[in-house]
Amino acid sequence: MLVAGFPAGAWGTNCYLVAPGPGEECVIIDPGHRAADGVAETLARHRLKPVAVILTHGHIDHVASVVPVCGAHDVPAWIHPRDRYMLTDPEKALGRAIGAPLMGELTVGEPDDLRELTDGHVLELAGMEFSVAHAPGHTKGSVTYRMPEGPELPPVFFSGDLLFAGSIGRTDLPGGDHGEMMDSLARVCLPLADETVVLSGHGPQTTIGRERVGNPYLSRLAAGAGDGVPAPSPRRPS
Repeated sequence: MLVAGFPAGAWGTNCYLVAPGPGEECVIIDPGHRAADGVAETLARHRLKPVAVILTHGHIDHVASVVPVCGAHDVPAWIHPRDRYMLTDPEKALGRAIGAPLMGELTVGEPDDLRELTDGHVLELAGMEFSVAHAPGHTKGSVTYRMPEGPELPPVFFSGDLLFAGSIGRTDLPGGDHGEMMDSLARVCLPLADETVVLSGHGPQTTIGRERVGNPYLSRLAAGAGDGVPAPSPRRPS
């Protein structure tokens, strides 16, 4: 399997292209701010043909390039229905104005072919399976995508802004809820095998085993100690 990722735009949001291998069809995950050029370069480098865009949630730093990317390649996008409104009204999702200069660089709206996800949905795209788990907390419509392990390959977990290396997503924006975040961590992340590779919306890759021990939020849940860790201070817009 090929996973090619790069941090995009002003917020350094990780955009991923996933394919069975070079020269094959691929899926694009979270094409955010200024991601279109990086997507085009990655497609050309690995000779990939996109068949779909899938989104972990609707914050503008994860979806800003969904319209141009889908339009350029005539592919559908998938999002949870509770975050769909963010595509056309991104400022409402942040509880404040993004800023006129930055907004001038964004393409706000829905792609021509937009489809909705549900919890437990299994997307079969480009010869691969992506298992969807609804994971509210960062937003009401946050989801994660899990890919099963393969020959000599560990399972892969695209966590969006649910779980980061050493931390979790912020919950102080509209639709965020710290209690829901902790429930999602316990329900979605804790059951995963330690060798599961975590590819998050921001920052470096990690594993569930590493986070089970070293992440203060996940480690307390794993120990059955409940949520005794304060919500993370905001470090990024979304």
